[in-house]
Amino acid sequence: MHPRSHIWKQRIETYRDKLGDPPKLVVEGKLTRMIGLTLEAVGCQVAVGGRCLISSISSPPIEAEVVGFSGDKTYLMPCGEVQGIVPNAKVVPSAQAYEALVGKNMLGRVLDGAGRPLDDKGLLLADTSVPLNARPMNPLRRPPIREPLDVGVRAINTMLTVGRGQRLGLFAGSGVGKSVLLGMMTRYTNADVVVVGLIGERGREVKEFTDNILGPQGMAKAVVVATPADNPPLMRMHGAMLATSIAEYFRDQGKRVLLLMDSLTRYAQAQREIALAIGEPPATKGYPPSVFAKLPQLVERAGTAENGGSITAFYTVLTEGDDQQDPIADSARAILDGHFVLSRKLADAGHYPAIDIEQSISRVMTEIITDSHQQEVMRFKQLYSCYQQNKDLISVGAYTRGSDPEIDAAIEFYPYLRDFLQQHVSESVNLQSGMQQLSALLNRPVPVVNTVLPPQ
Repeated sequence: MHPRSHIWKQRIETYRDKLGDPPKLVVEGKLTRMIGLTLEAVGCQVAVGGRCLISSISSPPIEAEVVGFSGDKTYLMPCGEVQGIVPNAKVVPSAQAYEALVGKNMLGRVLDGAGRPLDDKGLLLADTSVPLNARPMNPLRRPPIREPLDVGVRAINTMLTVGRGQRLGLFAGSGVGKSVLLGMMTRYTNADVVVVGLIGERGREVKEFTDNILGPQGMAKAVVVATPADNPPLMRMHGAMLATSIAEYFRDQGKRVLLLMDSLTRYAQAQREIALAIGEPPATKGYPPSVFAKLPQLVERAGTAENGGSITAFYTVLTEGDDQQDPIADSARAILDGHFVLSRKLADAGHYPAIDIEQSISRVMTEIITDSHQQEVMRFKQLYSCYQQNKDLISVGAYTRGSDPEIDAAIEFYPYLRDFLQQHVSESVNLQSGMQQLSALLNRPVPVVNTVLPPQ
């Protein structure tokens, strides 16, 4: 071997290390079909969930996500407007994955589904990035729920006590006060950070929610992610996942996070639009099977963590026509840790918050309250249900006082029970105060009613 050959060998290895690995070849494709919001491309090789850029003649390249494939065809869904797309447009796969840019500077900001600021507070400085679609935690590493969460609403704190790290559904039709109830919990809950996801709702409600319902006090510790109904279905799904990723970021720092998502139904409808557009057959009332697979993947990301942080999540579920057997409502009820039902009948009667305690339940309540508290709740519900079951007889005067001591007690207590469940939007009742009021109510003296004897 030539004496200088090893020198040249070392130089070649040095240059090779500096150059690094060669970049991977990007296989570009072309756009062959566009039906509705579904784009079909051929010739490109990219995984499901990957990002692509589609050339446009009148605007910058349009971003799209791969949502499926069939043979040599790749199905994409745009993340924004599709103006300017022409046949045979170039489709270029991007090496970047969808991530959520997160940081402490997000508090007090309003973002869109891509994490871009919607307010006029300047650029958003992020500390790090996290996956947009993170995997749920190992179920064996989830600490049990043992600590109650004070939400500032008397009916919930006492009758439907929420645990820190619990996931609950707020089942309601339109116009029964769910947004106002969410705003009350946002302002009055003793959480470190509040993350609000406004998914698929009316655009005008975004500013109303931030200015009127949250207010400066609520926005100081909140992050709002808004993807109104006019956004493409993919962006609506990204908005829900982004809100969850932001909540996970603060939870991993040991924070107590309250996640409010309005609504889970719009998230499911966005997935239905995508699935039907690429040819997935409908299964249950027009919902493809992938919808029911996506819901638990999103919901299971909330909960407690080993470091002491927690995500307590409230998901609103729209019940069309107040139908509690809607497929999405039925599926959400099965995967959540409880559900609160807002009654239109109560709302029409001016009873706010319109929580129907007979149809609502918190599945972890028995694990986080005392035995005396549980007995008081049972007694409250017995009196309330007894009155509701005999309400028609009482209203028409068909019931004779003294015939049944339980009904007599229900009649005496009902006005106080009804007032106890109501609360003004500007009023905050903490957990301890609510329990004291519940004990004082049930310990009221009951008048003795003479028993009516049948005629001889």
